[in-house]
This record gives sequence, C-alpha cells and structure tokens, in this order.
Amino acid sequence: MTVIDDHEALGTNGGVRLSEAGARDFFELLKPRVMSLVVFTAFAGLVLAPGHIHPVLGFIAILCIAVGAGASGALNMWYDADIDAVMSRTANRPIPGGRIQPNEALAFGLTLSFFSVAILGLVVNWFSAGLLAFTIFFYAVVYTMWLKRSTPQNIVIGGAAGSFPPMIGWACVTGGVSMESIVLFLIIFLWTPAHFWALALFKMRDYGSVGVPMMPNVAGEASTKVQIFIYTLLTAVIAVVPALAGWSSLGYGVFAGLLGAVFLYCSIAVWRMPDGDQKMVPAKKMFAFSILYLFAIFSALMIDAFVAPLLSLIGGAA
Repeated sequence: MTVIDDHEALGTNGGVRLSEAGARDFFELLKPRVMSLVVFTAFAGLVLAPGHIHPVLGFIAILCIAVGAGASGALNMWYDADIDAVMSRTANRPIPGGRIQPNEALAFGLTLSFFSVAILGLVVNWFSAGLLAFTIFFYAVVYTMWLKRSTPQNIVIGGAAGSFPPMIGWACVTGGVSMESIVLFLIIFLWTPAHFWALALFKMRDYGSVGVPMMPNVAGEASTKVQIFIYTLLTAVIAVVPALAGWSSLGYGVFAGLLGAVFLYCSIAVWRMPDGDQKMVPAKKMFAFSILYLFAIFSALMIDAFVAPLLSLIGGAA
C-alpha cells in the first residue's frame, strides 16, 4: 500500500533504522494549511455559540480540535503514501520523500487521535469529544480508505469531515448542536465540492495518473463545471440563511450576498472555460477565491456577533 516498503526501514545489518525526521517533517504530517482552516471554523463555532466558556477551557478545546485535525492528516498521509509518491503536488511529502517511515506516521496519528479526544472529553465535555472522534474516523477511514478511491462523489460525501469543526466548537460551549450549528456545517459542506473540483480541474493528470476517480476524470470537464456552478449557488444561498433566519444582522446578509455573487461569477467563468484549456486560469482563480470566501464568511459572522448587539445598544441609548 505504501510507497516505502517495510524493508526500507531496516539498516544494512538488519537492524531497525532510527528516524531521521525532524520536527518540521512531523509538523508537515499534520497538514498545517488544512489545520488552519479547521481551527478557524472551530473557533467561529465556539464564538458564535450561545453561552460562555472559560477562556482557558476554550483554548484547550481549540488546541484539541487542532491536534485531532492534524492526527487525521497524518493518518491520511500514511494511507495515501503510495499515490502521494506519484502526484506532483504531493511527491515531496514526508513519507514519499523518505523522511518519515510509514509506521512512524501511523503511530503518530493514532497517538494524537487518542490524546486529542481524551483531553477534550475530560476537560470540556464528552459530546464534543465524541464529535471529534467521529470526525477523525470519518476523514481517516470513511473518506481516505474508502470513498477517495472508489467514487467520484468522494469529495461530496467526504467533505462532511471538514464541515464538523464549527459544530464541535459549538458543542464545546453548549454540550450539543442546534440549527445554527447545522447551518455552519452546511456552509462548509456545500462549499467543499466547488472548492476541490476547481483544484481537480487543473490537477486532472495527477489524479488520473493514480486512478483516483475525481469528478473531472470520471464525468468530464463539462459536467464538472456545471456541478461547480450548482454547488457554488447552493453555498451562496445557505450563507445568507443566518440573516434570513434572524440569527445575524442585515449587514451580514448583504455582505454574504455580495460575496456569494462574486463566488458565482467565478464559477461562471469556470463554466465558460473551454474544455481542454491547458492553463485553466479561471479554475485556479476560483480555487484561490474559494478559500478567501470561506474565511470571509466566518469572519463576518463573528464580527457581526459582536458589532450588531453593540450597535443595537447604542441605538437604544440614543
């Protein structure tokens, strides 16, 4: 399964070779870019949740969620080392690069998984810890080991793993979930296919070379572009629901609507992109903007949660 066979972990005299990995290599196993998004959306869920959590407990909660996300990344890299070695954008990851042995990555991921869930449960609450455990399992087993290599809907279904962090943050404060936290989940869930399929369009050869059935490789570019537009539209709609439901202000709703319009414009540019386009500039621009979009939406929700009550208070005093 992995690109580095077990015998390569042995020295020439048959003894076990000591790891040559540095701290940076193990940090890279955690997928820090993905972790940053997880931490940010989990923090948003924690901030937006009704109620109060002690700042120290809040810090521990976010730390545990971050470590759990990193554990998922390490387990993903352990299992996917064989295809990572072939794909250009992943060939220099720690395992295919030979800096970390597969068994080290597996042990690292399992250890972090256990301690992140256990500490979150013992210090904060066991409901949020259970959600974190399920998220790790869903990403490492359901998505990585099953969906990713078996269906072009891998990103659609597997995207749930990346959508749970705001619900976990919410649960850290409230001990449960609510419609508001489900909407936060849906924003990320519906955003994920458009985000990743934009990437898959200009990385088709990479995915094709390892047999991963990403949507452009299976359904073709034209179908993928239409589906990107549909999911972008759904994302833009669900992002204004907090304002329509009265959970956030009209100002947030206008901002989310304008941002959604730009997101839709990007998806239309991708839709109009000729099949076989070698440069795929619209797809690359949409991929980049999609990241900005998600950060902006969750930032706006958090800012609104503080500013709207303040403005209401000032208006009442006047």
